[in-house]
Amino acid sequence: MKSKFTSFALGFALATGAATTASAAEPYDVPVILPLTGGGAFLGQGHRASLDILAETVNDAGGIKGRPLHFTYHDDQSSPQVAVQLASEVLADKPAVIIGSSLVAMCRAIQPLVENGPVDYCLSPAIHPKPGGFVFSSGAAGLDQTGTVIRYYRLKGWTKIATLDNTDATGQDIDRTVDEVLARPENKDVKLVAREHFNPTDISVAAQIERIKASGAQAMIAGVTGSPAATVFKGMIQAGLDIDVAPTSGNEVFAQMEQWSSFLPKGLVMASDVFPEHEGVWKLDSRVEAAQHTMYAALAKHGLKADNIVATCWDAGLIVIGALKTLGPDATAAQIRNYIANLTDFAGINGIYDFKANPERGLGPESAIVVRYDATKKAFMWLTKPGGAPL
Repeated sequence: MKSKFTSFALGFALATGAATTASAAEPYDVPVILPLTGGGAFLGQGHRASLDILAETVNDAGGIKGRPLHFTYHDDQSSPQVAVQLASEVLADKPAVIIGSSLVAMCRAIQPLVENGPVDYCLSPAIHPKPGGFVFSSGAAGLDQTGTVIRYYRLKGWTKIATLDNTDATGQDIDRTVDEVLARPENKDVKLVAREHFNPTDISVAAQIERIKASGAQAMIAGVTGSPAATVFKGMIQAGLDIDVAPTSGNEVFAQMEQWSSFLPKGLVMASDVFPEHEGVWKLDSRVEAAQHTMYAALAKHGLKADNIVATCWDAGLIVIGALKTLGPDATAAQIRNYIANLTDFAGINGIYDFKANPERGLGPESAIVVRYDATKKAFMWLTKPGGAPL
């Protein structure tokens, strides 16, 4: 006959075991601020779908120390003001890490709120966080992407360059990076022959295109993402301006290419991270290749392929998840920040991350290439080696 103590001990063990199991199964929530509506919705909706697939992959492999990973989404409506409001609400719950937003204007708006934590992984490569802070930026830097495009143009023999940029934060960043890249000794023979601007809400750039034509520009960089890019493309076709044009990498999106198929310029190129499929074209580090093929397979289960939307959130998610798996779900913001800041050999889909060599980003110029969209293959084709030299 069991003693009262034995029965109590057995009952206590069963109860605590059940409680432990329930606790272990409690989801680990990561807040994500995205433009799910408004002008940036094509990015935000894509980021949500990609992160959900990543969470599915992580949870199939055991989650975060046995706890399911769960991304919770908040719509900033493509508005910096709304992003600030949402971030303030999210921070009230004291999360250790958040992800978002998708566009530079919203990331800049959130940045002052997280100076002392939590960690914020912005999904725009055009933001430039200050070293030592809690903000990280995904993908190759906008400066490195611009440098890659201009190197490609120069080595193709095109030394007269024009820019056509929005007046928003994205366009302002392109203005700055073009000036910085053209000041490099290697580009001493490259000239900016026209610098034009337009408002994101403008429906025509006819006058700007005519001035670019008159300048004799051989190639163009367009600081535009989303619908303003379509405005530029239509303007080029209507004016018969047949030169290579590179909008931001934010347009490297299959859905956008399909939607714009009737007016894509023949010379459309874009900077890209190294994630697009490249079998028989180039060989990356074997660990990067393995990470890419894992991603390709996960996306294929959902009938999807990798584009810039996937690429700008996949590695950010993997790095955050790596921190939580290593440190545990009770990790503080400071611990997660220190973990990421000290990563020097993390293999992602966009290269080997070294946050000591490239603070707050992990990637350098060797992670940027130039691609062209092939409408027949529905694929982004590599045009250059990493860094911008033509293949």
